[in-house]
Amino acid sequence: MAAEHRRISIGFQGGQVLSLRVSETELKGLYDALGEGGWHEITSEDGPIRVYLGQIVYVGAESSEPHVGFG
Repeated sequence: MAAEHRRISIGFQGGQVLSLRVSETELKGLYDALGEGGWHEITSEDGPIRVYLGQIVYVGAESSEPHVGFG
């Protein structure tokens, strides 16, 4: 069975936003690395992405809970 992916948004200083679909493991790895600074590689559905952690302002993740309807 394929790993479940979540959509995340990474906001950078200057206003740029990067949207990706990543596994729970990748999301946890990003959260763990945020305090370290430097570069971090994230493996997304579209391939690897390297981000500079010192420029990240926020990380938002969609809920992993299922929902019904338009909300």
